[in-house]
Amino acid sequence: MFENQQHPRARVVELSHVVRHGMVTYPGLPAPEITDHLTREDSRGRYAPGTEFQIGRITMVANTGTYLDTPFHRLAEGEDLAQIDLSRLVDVPGLLIDVSGSPGRGIGADAFEGHDVRGRAVLLRTGWDRHWGGPAYGDPEHPFLTAEAAALLAERQPAVVGIDSVNIDDTADGLRPAHTALLTAGIPIIEHMRGLERLPHTGFRLHAAPVAVSGMGTFPVRAYALVP
Repeated sequence: MFENQQHPRARVVELSHVVRHGMVTYPGLPAPEITDHLTREDSRGRYAPGTEFQIGRITMVANTGTYLDTPFHRLAEGEDLAQIDLSRLVDVPGLLIDVSGSPGRGIGADAFEGHDVRGRAVLLRTGWDRHWGGPAYGDPEHPFLTAEAAALLAERQPAVVGIDSVNIDDTADGLRPAHTALLTAGIPIIEHMRGLERLPHTGFRLHAAPVAVSGMGTFPVRAYALVP
């Protein structure tokens, strides 16, 4: 492992799922198609002997893998991927809220009692990522953030909120109150995270920057944490 020059003793923890050809992220959305635009074999005739390249092509919906929701995803006038403030997504102090042992599905406001969330990356560990890649992942009984909890977070202004479940909202609720409250407050959301069990409660730094695409509200990120 390479040493991080800014944080020389930091451990890098992967928090994103690998994007693979044909995988399903969210039930009902098409899977990504990953192919060659230029194969290594075809490239050999374009370069000097012994020199070859591969150029790939990917066709996918923006909601693929571990991805970021910006306000534009929910609001026509909201910030899109090119406008979102990177200080919310890069080298952000993290706070892990572990609700993986909770008996209920809904993450309520009480989960944040006594926690200072302002300006932090608040990551919700539910343990649902254990179902990734199988039919159970999209089950409507997945964990979610309640409307009351989302309203509290919107008021207290974390930098970003992430979750390791299939949706931060209850998919049976067409109003999508968590998306609405957080994105209206300018707080981006990261869905389909993984590996949150490897993080401490505090002390880590989150990185999860998207490609700067104008006119789009969601896109995959390579989310990771630096842990001292």
